[in-house]
Amino acid sequence: MSEEKPSRVKYLGRHIMVKGKFAKQILKGEKITTVRLGIVRPKYDEVIIHGGGRPICKAKIVRVEHKRVKELSDADAIKDGFKDLLHLLEELEKFYGQLNPDNWVTIIEFKVIERLNKLEPKDPYLGLKPVDIARIALRYLTDLSEHERKILLELTRYASLRRTAKELYGNPLQRKHIRAIVKKALKKLIERGLIKVSEKEKYVSYVKEEIKY
Repeated sequence: MSEEKPSRVKYLGRHIMVKGKFAKQILKGEKITTVRLGIVRPKYDEVIIHGGGRPICKAKIVRVEHKRVKELSDADAIKDGFKDLLHLLEELEKFYGQLNPDNWVTIIEFKVIERLNKLEPKDPYLGLKPVDIARIALRYLTDLSEHERKILLELTRYASLRRTAKELYGNPLQRKHIRAIVKKALKKLIERGLIKVSEKEKYVSYVKEEIKY
C-alpha cells in the first residue's frame, strides 16, 4: 500500500463539534486535542468549539499532525482525554466504524482562549468579538429575521463592524445598526443558556436597554 497521504483533503472551518461528554474535559484542560479520520486542514487559527448542543469555548489551534492509525500512541490518547490508546481507538470506531491500521488520521491540538460557560460582563460583548457572536447566533438562533441574518452573515464575511457598515450602508459610522443586531443576538443566546454569564438578569437587562434600531 502506498505510504503517500491521500489526495482528498477535508477542510475545517470556524467550528469544531465534539460530543457533550467531552465539554468538561476541554474546559478543564484535560482534553487538548481532537482526532479526526482522514487528512484535515484547518482554514483558521481561531475556532469555536461546540459540545452538548451549545458553544463551550473559543480556542486557538496550535498544532496539526497527520498519522496513520497504527502510529497513534498512548500519549496521543491522553492528550485527547482518554486513559490509553485502546480507549481512544474504541471511541473512534464508535464514530467512524472499523478502522484500518493504515488509515490516516489528523490530530488537531488546541488551546482554550475564552470559556463560554461563565463569562464575566467586562464589556457590552462579554469580551467576545462581535464576529464571534454573529457566528454562534447564525448556528443556533432559528428565529432571526431575514434582515438580521443578512447583517450577521455580512459581519462574518468582513469581520469588522466598520467595514460591514461601509459595505452595507456606504458609511462606516452607521455601525450602530449592526451593533444593535449583534447585541440582540447576544441577548437571545444568553436567555437561552447557549452562552452563560454571571449576573445574567442584570446583564440581559443592560443589553436590552442598549438595543436601539
